[in-house]
Amino acid sequence: MPQDKTQSSPRLNPAVSDRAEHLSDQMTRDLRLNGYQASRLRAINNDKITKLEGVERQYADSPDQLDKQSKSIAHERDQELQAVLTTDQYTNYFDARKRYAQADRNYAHNASASNLVNSVQKPTPSRANDAVMSPTKPKDTKRSGEPFGRTLR
Repeated sequence: MPQDKTQSSPRLNPAVSDRAEHLSDQMTRDLRLNGYQASRLRAINNDKITKLEGVERQYADSPDQLDKQSKSIAHERDQELQAVLTTDQYTNYFDARKRYAQADRNYAHNASASNLVNSVQKPTPSRANDAVMSPTKPKDTKRSGEPFGRTLR
């Protein structure tokens, strides 16, 4: 399926990476991961949250399809994490999956509400160079008496 060029890419969207980082931080802390495990978890969560964000956007008007796709993405995450986590860590993760999913949904909802409020309260300039449209001062229309072009000596 071709990508809609009017939508920002989820991989470039800071909200997606913030969402993945938030979830990864919580899971790293709760599961007591070492450095290698934490870095693998961050990569897995970045990938899965990016996919989830795209699915949420694509199936926003179809809750059944959204639920089906979300479960598929969660199953992929489970399989990838099983290869990274120890048996005890994976058991703890598996028991807490619903809590992590709820925390992720809450974070995504709060972040989107916050972005909406910020966009209304602090709209970004419509021009790329951060210029603000405002009335200009009238230019001085008096001439210095010199003719156009070369000056006479």
